[in-house]
Amino acid sequence: MEITRVRDELHMITLEFGTAYLWRDEHGLTLVDTGIAGSADGIEEGIRKVGLEPSALRRIVLTHHHEDHTGSAAELARRRGAEVVAHRLEAPVVRREQPAAPPVLSPFEQELWDGLPPIPPAEPCPVHREVEDGDVLDIGGGAVVVHVPGHTDGSIALHLPGPGVLFTGDAVSNVRGQTRCGVFNTDPARARAAFRRLAALPVETVVFGHGDPIAAGASAALRAAAEQAGQA
Repeated sequence: MEITRVRDELHMITLEFGTAYLWRDEHGLTLVDTGIAGSADGIEEGIRKVGLEPSALRRIVLTHHHEDHTGSAAELARRRGAEVVAHRLEAPVVRREQPAAPPVLSPFEQELWDGLPPIPPAEPCPVHREVEDGDVLDIGGGAVVVHVPGHTDGSIALHLPGPGVLFTGDAVSNVRGQTRCGVFNTDPARARAAFRRLAALPVETVVFGHGDPIAAGASAALRAAAEQAGQA
C-alpha cells in the first residue's frame, strides 16, 4: 500500500490491485472505490498514515461494479457503518442480484484482458443510496454525480465544482502519461462520449481509476486528450 497526497483534502491510496481515493471534509471521510477484496486493512492503514482515523469514514462511493473497485466495500461498510453510494443501474450488480454485462474487447484489449492476474470476487455489498445523473452528494461543498455509461451501464464520475476536482472512475485513464478513454468497455461508443463529456468540465485536479492524478491544469489536459482521440 502506498499513499500519495494529491491535495490537502485528497489522498490516493495505491493498493496491491486497484486504487482508492480518500476525501477529507470537516464532517468526516469519504472513500471513492475500495480496490479488490482483502484491501480493507491496507485502506485503513493508509487513513492512519495521513493522521486520520478509520472510524471517521462515513461514505463509500463506488464509481462502478468491477471487482477492483468494489472488492472491499462490504467489509469497510460493516466495520465503519459507512453509507455505500452507487448508481441505480450498478446497485443490483454490486449487491450480486444480477450478473454484470461483459465488455466488448478490441484485439488490443483482448491481449490486455488475457494478461490480467486473477481477481478475487467481490462480496455482495449493500447499496444504501442509489444515485442518478445530476444528484449532489455532501462532499467538498457539493459533489455532482455525472452518469458516464460506456465502461459499464451505471458508471459514474464525481465533479466537485467548488474545489475543481473530478473523480473519473474508469471512464478515463492516465497510465504512463497517456490520458485516454478507459478500456474494457461494455459499449465503446458510449464510453467515448463519456470521455468527451468529462473533458468539457471545468476542473483543476483529476484523479483516475487507473493511472496518475493530474493535480493542476487538468481541464486543458483532458480537452487535449479528447481532441487527439477524436482525430484518431
